[in-house]
Amino acid sequence: MSVTIHIAGLPLERVVFAPSPLAELGTALHTLAEPGHHPGVHGWATATNASLKQDLADRLCEADFLWRTTFSDILLGFAGLRDASAQPGGTLGEDLDMLDRLDDESYVMAALEFTCGALYGTDAVRSPLADPALRDRALDLAAARGPQQQRFTQRLLDDPPAVRSWIRRLFEDCDRAFFADTWNRVRLRLTADAREKTELLRRRGLAATLAAVSPALSTDEAGSVIDADKLASARTTAVDPAVGPGVTFVPSIYQWPHLVVLHRHGWRPVVHYPVAAPELPGPLSVEQFKLRMEALAHPMRMRLCRNLARAPYSTSELADQYALSSPEVSRHLAVLKKAGLITARRRGRYVQYQLDVKVVGRLGSDFLETVLR
Repeated sequence: MSVTIHIAGLPLERVVFAPSPLAELGTALHTLAEPGHHPGVHGWATATNASLKQDLADRLCEADFLWRTTFSDILLGFAGLRDASAQPGGTLGEDLDMLDRLDDESYVMAALEFTCGALYGTDAVRSPLADPALRDRALDLAAARGPQQQRFTQRLLDDPPAVRSWIRRLFEDCDRAFFADTWNRVRLRLTADAREKTELLRRRGLAATLAAVSPALSTDEAGSVIDADKLASARTTAVDPAVGPGVTFVPSIYQWPHLVVLHRHGWRPVVHYPVAAPELPGPLSVEQFKLRMEALAHPMRMRLCRNLARAPYSTSELADQYALSSPEVSRHLAVLKKAGLITARRRGRYVQYQLDVKVVGRLGSDFLETVLR
């Protein structure tokens, strides 16, 4: 599974790295709504949430579907403009001005992504503003999320200009309340990262640059695709003449661990990536994660992990303890080792195995607590 951006024939100068104030505001709002996703900035989220005035906090709750469970494409609104030169603005006001240039149908379909997800990435041109069936579907799906989202969706479908103005005022109030200071603090680092990646692209090419952006990104030998390793399957193209050829990479301080790939049909592809931080772990490949989950699903391997979490064991020791043959234990250990869950160390004639508690801890504290019980 992956999200693929086709770039065959795309000149490297059309691969752009640029920070976006609106995108960073969106990731900041997501962090405030879901601080558990972002332990690296937990202190900032706690302090900022505590400082919000009640009116602003209430309005953020009213619209939080735009950033809590999905990262709405309106937060990368420049990508929806059919203008080859459109890129993120230097200020939040410039980004919001570009967002205002979207027509109502594009804006509403992007804002209601959580209710129109089945159409995302397709060339469907129908809009809930014009298609009664899609309108009813959007309202039904919104109702399943609760009365607040149903009311918001109803307002947006009834009067898009009014709700668009309301959302812009909300973002501007966030800027005055906390984001202006936040942006001043992070923009130099984001600008430096974009400049560094641009220079790396010029000197060493696309493959090295993608590896520097995220281990989850890669390209093929021909440089014809950008592949994002994600638990999703989707395709888009960066060589669409209708929207101007190109792909934009937007760095973020608050994005970790999320790697967002905008692949809406008719919009410029955007990769919204976290700036690397040494104290934060890198992403695990989907295939490696699958191997680990399958390895731990077997009851005997779970029992072996209980021993290996406490001390190093040899194959013969484990075989004796569980009344298994040494080859059978070896097969189980090979599965755990291939998944990267155990380490091996030779001691004289014997090889001793031990659970990598740090790796297992990243999979979940419940499992670790169970095997250590």
